Amino acid sequence: MNEYKLGEKVADFTLPATSDTEYSFEDFRNENGNDWHLLIYFRGSWCPACMEELKELQESKGYFDDKQIKITTISTDHLDSLKKMVDEHDFTFPVLADQNLSFLKEYGVHYHDESSPYEDHGTHGEPAYFLTDENGKLLYQQRQTNPFGRPHPKELRKIIQYIKKNLK
Repeated sequence: MNEYKLGEKVADFTLPATSDTEYSFEDFRNENGNDWHLLIYFRGSWCPACMEELKELQESKGYFDDKQIKITTISTDHLDSLKKMVDEHDFTFPVLADQNLSFLKEYGVHYHDESSPYEDHGTHGEPAYFLTDENGKLLYQQRQTNPFGRPHPKELRKIIQYIKKNLK
């Protein structure tokens, strides 16, 4: 498990996407020039709180695009379930499957497994947020140990505005 410090470059990763391609963070960053990247880990297509958040992110996508922020979402959910979710809700941001937990482990996302102290829909990753600049340097991170307390898309907008205004 990695604990990235602010300003540190985060690790590249490659995961299968619902678009039937392999998504490489490094390649995606390079294709998008000066854009920042918001990596959002969510529990799964079965999670009502996650679905609400993803729908709100889709509704806010124009704002993030205007601010040159690319959204990428990641889950331990099965790729087929994620594809069905994307088709059903017309999500236009990348949705990635982390079934072998490579991103989860590298980025220190909390994993709810059999040893967790409470029962909660089986094994899955919990919500986590990572904002990087155009060079992949970490500007913001937040990790949850349960589905609640995550920043609403409006809060993410405030966080990004604050960071952009105060960036050294």
